[in-house]
Amino acid sequence: MSEQKKGDLTIRVLAMPADTNPSGDVFGGWLLSQMDIAGGVFCRKIAKGRVVTVAIDSTTFKLPVFVGDTLCCYVHLIKKGRTSITVGIEAWVNREFGEEGSSIKVTEGEYTYVKVDEKRNPIPIA
Repeated sequence: MSEQKKGDLTIRVLAMPADTNPSGDVFGGWLLSQMDIAGGVFCRKIAKGRVVTVAIDSTTFKLPVFVGDTLCCYVHLIKKGRTSITVGIEAWVNREFGEEGSSIKVTEGEYTYVKVDEKRNPIPIA
């Protein structure tokens, strides 16, 4: 039985050669930034305003991402506080030449965002 994706598909992006190191491996930092973008998009909807990342509480790299993979980030709500939102983010890939419809979970993590005003001060989430 295959693992189920948890959350909403929030972004989808293609891993390109520019996203690699000299050895041809996709940078973990590139993957983290894509997950952070997905978390921000998801939390902005909940907060109905600007959010900033305040913590990456955990990240587990399970498998590599390769050039040509389509990276899909799924985000789900873990908890909503007065000014903060904590989400779980799963990164799945569709391999360029893999079976049609097959997805592989490559990374997962827990991220926390805070709603801020124009001066970047925390403000309550409605």
